Amino acid sequence: MPTARITKRSVDMLTPVASDIFLWDELLKGFGLRLTSKGARSYVVQYRMGGRESPSRRYTIGTHGSPWTPETARREAERILIMVRQGLDPVDAKNERRRQAVDLAFDSYVEAFTRLYLKKRWKNWRLGEGVLRREVVPLLRTKPLPRITRSDLALLWDRLDERPAVAKLTHSTLRKLFRWAVSRGDLERSPMEGLPAPAGAPARDRVLTDEELTALWRATKLLGAPFGPLFKLLILTGQRREEVAGLDWSELDRSDASWLIPGYRTKNRNAQHVPLSTTAVAVLDSMTSGDNWPRSGYIFSTTGKTPVSGFSKAKRRLDELMKEELASFEPWRAHDIRRTLATGLQRLGVRFEVTEAVLNHVSGSRSGVAGVYQRYDWAMEKRVALSSWASHLQNLIEPSPLASKKQKLADELLAAG
Repeated sequence: MPTARITKRSVDMLTPVASDIFLWDELLKGFGLRLTSKGARSYVVQYRMGGRESPSRRYTIGTHGSPWTPETARREAERILIMVRQGLDPVDAKNERRRQAVDLAFDSYVEAFTRLYLKKRWKNWRLGEGVLRREVVPLLRTKPLPRITRSDLALLWDRLDERPAVAKLTHSTLRKLFRWAVSRGDLERSPMEGLPAPAGAPARDRVLTDEELTALWRATKLLGAPFGPLFKLLILTGQRREEVAGLDWSELDRSDASWLIPGYRTKNRNAQHVPLSTTAVAVLDSMTSGDNWPRSGYIFSTTGKTPVSGFSKAKRRLDELMKEELASFEPWRAHDIRRTLATGLQRLGVRFEVTEAVLNHVSGSRSGVAGVYQRYDWAMEKRVALSSWASHLQNLIEPSPLASKKQKLADELLAAG
């Protein structure tokens, strides 16, 4: 093997031959230059992890040129040989850095965790995947798992301080991800070890008044598509926000005035049949040129490929519009609409079992042994209930002459004492 002082001159003087050749530095043992038959030059370090009986290994520093010159490559070779003397294999270290940058990058790891764990073990895996993608990935991005610390996560908990329910779900999902990583040997220790779970959200009993519901409906008209019609369907059907937002035209049947939500899109994994009132059908008609509904595709989408997002911004706009109409404004959440519908159905005299069926709840009358033997789907009763609810809304928004007369009489009696 030829040896010489590796300098720019000696590197430039080398000429390619039929096979690769190496020039080894005469001062720094193990430091060399590789020249391929095609003329490519690269700096290398050759070493053994152990005695003479150990196989030699070769580490490639980089290609000749910026930033690797004979001087910078020599300094890097010195650093690598120090690692070898300390018992650290530079090839293994390089492979580990590459693995961390690719396989253990947080955003990539979320994909693996979802595919190999959540989808197989969590019934509602979409909730876990969704909270990781919405709340954590934008913060940690490609940071390797072994480099994530508690201080990295502190900003996450600060952001979720006023969203206790989301914070609790994020905590439990992220804790499971790190524990899974430890069990697979991808992580030595979870950065969430010993971190107490955040307090859960307090039980809510917020129900919108008729006045608030009227203001909300009128605000949806000013909000426009896609969020205006989306919130109208939330009010008219009482289904969950994600279920309405992910609505596909293929789930609808206009001739039957019905909507069938597939089980994989519902919280309890049970398919849900939702009768559509004439008002709900009219809302959907407004999203097209009339009664000619498309066969497929997301109804509420800005890209045509994914369901709409950006609810927070739309909700703030609705609040602003409602404040202009209401004498006093009380904060509310999208989920309060479901509770408002349930309360409204009870006021209209709808049976509790029917209300449960409308909301697709597997609790109360539909849980336990009763749920096993009670298989009636309440389809007709749900249609009557949602039609009555739509009529009630219509009377709130545009009171009939008779309703207005009754309300005026009630106001006069109240004023008279």
